[in-house]
Formats: sequence, structure tokens, C-alpha cells
Amino acid sequence: MISSIDLLLALIDQAFDRKAWHGPNLRGSIRGLDAATAGWRPAEGRHCIWEIVLHAAYWKYTVRRRLLGEKRGSFPRKGSNWFHAPAPVTEAAWAEAVDLLEETHKTMREAVVWLRPADLDFRPAKSRTSNFALISGIAAHDIYHAGQIQLLKRLALGESD
Repeated sequence: MISSIDLLLALIDQAFDRKAWHGPNLRGSIRGLDAATAGWRPAEGRHCIWEIVLHAAYWKYTVRRRLLGEKRGSFPRKGSNWFHAPAPVTEAAWAEAVDLLEETHKTMREAVVWLRPADLDFRPAKSRTSNFALISGIAAHDIYHAGQIQLLKRLALGESD
């Protein structure tokens, strides 16, 4: 019988970088992407892939911070939630964004590994979200944005069904 922690780890792994039946995961959706495609916007005021990647990294950081009871303010970039892409997105800026996503995933995953099953029901003060909901939610968040990125790539490259 699989433990709750192992189940959550399997969910976040499949959503981020492990083979899954549902199609591309978040890491797979950006594999091989160049900076020009990562910086392309479908319209003014819409997010590009670079921004989605930073957004995903920020929420992985937030989940880790909440699981470990850390204070706010240690994310490597100023701001929160959505970050504005440099114009243009350079290969260096794109590589840095991907590295940040991978690092925040790694540290978030490590925080989940160290949880005890009893920790999953815990809700921080002033929060309606349990650790279980937070962790399963970050997996759903990754899959949602992987699909969004897949669509943006097709639009950017002029592909159709």
C-alpha cells in the first residue's frame, strides 16, 4: 500500500518531470525551447512562456516556504506571482528561468519528502489550505501550465491540428 507522502511525491513528479499518461509535464513542455519562443506573446497583456515558468517557480517556492514555515521574501527575484519578462528574452535569461524552476522544484520536493503523514492535515494559521491540498494543488498547477505552454508553443510556431 502506497503512503500518502509517496502518493503526493508521485503526483508532483508526474506533473513536473516524470513520464505520465496525460501527456507532457511542465518540464517536458519547455524542453528544447529557445528564448525567442519563450518570450513570444499571443497578444499585448498576455503572458509569455518565460513568465509562466517564473510564475510556476514562484509557487513551488511558496509551497516549500509554507511547508517549512519559512518567512516570505527569499525568492531570488523581486516581486511575487507574475514577473515581467525582459524584452527581448535572451538565451541567458531563458536558461536562468529554467534553472530557477528546476531548483525550486527540487527544494519543494525535498520539503515534501521530510513530511510525516500527520503533517498533511496541518493548516497554517490564517489558512484554509491543508498541506495535503497545497501539495496536490501544486501538481495540478504544473499540469495546467504545461497545457498552457503547449498551446502557446503551437501558436508561436504557427502550428495547427
